[in-house]
Amino acid sequence: MVLMQRRKTRKPWLSHLSFLALALVLLSACATPIGVTRLSTQQAQQILTANALSTGAPSSWSSQVLQRNGLFARFEEDPAATLAELHQMLRQPVEEERFQDRLFALAELSFLHAERSGAREYYLAAAVYAYAFDLPESGAIPRPIDPRFRLAADLYNRGLARGLASPDGAEVVLKSGSYKLPFGELTLTTETSGFLWGGYRLKRFIPVGEFDVRGLRNRYRQAGAGAPLAAEVEPLENNPNAEIARKRIPPRIKVPVTAFVRLEEPRRSVIEGKLAGRLELYSADQTYTLNIEGRDVPLELEPTAALAYGLEGAPVWDFELAGFRVADQHKILGDGLLMTHPYRAGRIPVVLVHGTASSPARWAELYNELTNDPVLRGRYQFWLFQYNTGQPILYSALLLRRALRDIVAEVDPADQDPALKRMVIIGHSQGGLLTKLMAVHSGDRFWQNASDEPFEKVQMAPETRELLRDAMFFNPVPTVRRIVFISTPHRGSYQARGWLLPVIRRLITLPGMLVNQFAALAKAGGPGELKTSQIPTSVENMSPGHPFLKALNDLSIDPSIPAHSIIAVLGEGPVSGKTDGVVAYESAHIEGVESEKVIRSGHSTQGEPQTIEEVRRILREHLGAK
Repeated sequence: MVLMQRRKTRKPWLSHLSFLALALVLLSACATPIGVTRLSTQQAQQILTANALSTGAPSSWSSQVLQRNGLFARFEEDPAATLAELHQMLRQPVEEERFQDRLFALAELSFLHAERSGAREYYLAAAVYAYAFDLPESGAIPRPIDPRFRLAADLYNRGLARGLASPDGAEVVLKSGSYKLPFGELTLTTETSGFLWGGYRLKRFIPVGEFDVRGLRNRYRQAGAGAPLAAEVEPLENNPNAEIARKRIPPRIKVPVTAFVRLEEPRRSVIEGKLAGRLELYSADQTYTLNIEGRDVPLELEPTAALAYGLEGAPVWDFELAGFRVADQHKILGDGLLMTHPYRAGRIPVVLVHGTASSPARWAELYNELTNDPVLRGRYQFWLFQYNTGQPILYSALLLRRALRDIVAEVDPADQDPALKRMVIIGHSQGGLLTKLMAVHSGDRFWQNASDEPFEKVQMAPETRELLRDAMFFNPVPTVRRIVFISTPHRGSYQARGWLLPVIRRLITLPGMLVNQFAALAKAGGPGELKTSQIPTSVENMSPGHPFLKALNDLSIDPSIPAHSIIAVLGEGPVSGKTDGVVAYESAHIEGVESEKVIRSGHSTQGEPQTIEEVRRILREHLGAK
């Protein structure tokens, strides 16, 4: 009986065990050795596009080559030997597709090994393999839709920059010479003409492709071939363009350029291990594509990154308040009219004039957008006017007028470039008042504010007479054919009045030359001949009701010069009674303009997308005007 009882108690335990064994069999049958797992869109894309540049691991295309040749595990254990074996396979006669597969794998795996080992020769190897893959002298060219085509270009660009980098990696050293490769040697000669930029020589090349850019909404980059760099400059000696360059181009400017190594018979040379290449350098403001073996190939360009790098810590930021307050202590390059690149014949100048307590750097957003516009690029050249913004507006306008005259004489002494006679001037805030003064006939309206005596009868030194004549008696600049006002206080700024004016006057130190000239004038002519006892600052000039503004408002823009107005206001609804925080709509609005565009923003609207789009529209319209 006891035995029978024990047997009965075992049966439930055995049945549970049997059920568990059956469940395990069923469960294992669900996870088959081969199958699929559903992923999110992002997960799937990451797996499909993972490569040496994005994840630090071989792409599926290179992994396939390793797996087909039984080299996958060996690459992790001995990458140099694996690459050498793969390179030897290039000598084997195979169909074109297999040859391309091996070339691409060698490019990516060489770069990956360089990243892991720091061996520079493998970066250069990646570049030459990638060149042979994308730009062969013969055989099938990968279709642009093949994702490896773009990835190979990136491997060429990055491999070139890192393979030619200085020991600390901070810059790219562009010079002729022989460079070791894992499978041979690369001999480079240099095309020296590309290193000349106007009156400057390009030097010290900084790789910008891996910079992060801040402060600009859009980063413009043209995908193509070559290592994008930012170059420093040094003046050339005994060069006819050197004087203009030193006078107009800031010495700390950073020039966006692209370095490209052109290889001779890349496939044959890679197999033989002896490569010859020509090192070429192109500035982004002048060259966008190359011709390689009869094919047009775009250059890799990074103009936005170079622009941001040039403005990082630049002295121009310090000028803004300092140049407003103490004119003589903050010198301006040349006459203040600056170029961002050497003069290019056939391109229409666009002159950007900043506002009060500002600087040319505040045009960076607009400049970044317009110089990368496919229609405007190559048709315009952008110049910047820098001036001490605390000094009298008439004096600043005199300096701008002289600079516009002088630059035309400098760059086109034979008067052969009609584009120079189609200038567009764009002024923000106080800069808009200077802009209007380039497009009006003054008559004696401004002199009437200074004296009731005829100008020729007032006693003064010859140099004082010349200064006042140029500042107060003028006609439109003949080369200016269109003007644009942005947030311009035509009737003054409501902030430039009351108790603030004497405070600001105490803060501003006017140019010593002006102060001395005024003192000599008052002494020579006698106090009765002048209506004012002191030189006004620009802020006083912009106070509502000031005689300067009244005189300027009495003057009409020359009818042959189209004018456009962009006005910023804060808030929604009707614009009447609204301001941008500095200038009221009623002050910025003037009659007789070709167009008026209201932007809902603050006073510094020159960097706002709507403002930039309106300027873009105007410049495109100007291209079609006669």
